[in-house]
Amino acid sequence: MNKEHAKEIACSPVMANVTYNGTPIYIEDVNDNKETAYIHSLNEPASKQEVSLNSLTEH
Repeated sequence: MNKEHAKEIACSPVMANVTYNGTPIYIEDVNDNKETAYIHSLNEPASKQEVSLNSLTEH
């Protein structure tokens, strides 16, 4: 996923259908310098992680 689109999704009030390794996730924020996103699983909101934008897929 490209950085600008990930930022749009993170700022949007509408929930996007995005997955990380097949798991539905929520994008909390995007790190411009590292081209990563801070995400959490929809099933585990307390389990936050930083992942590469290339590993995110929008459906």
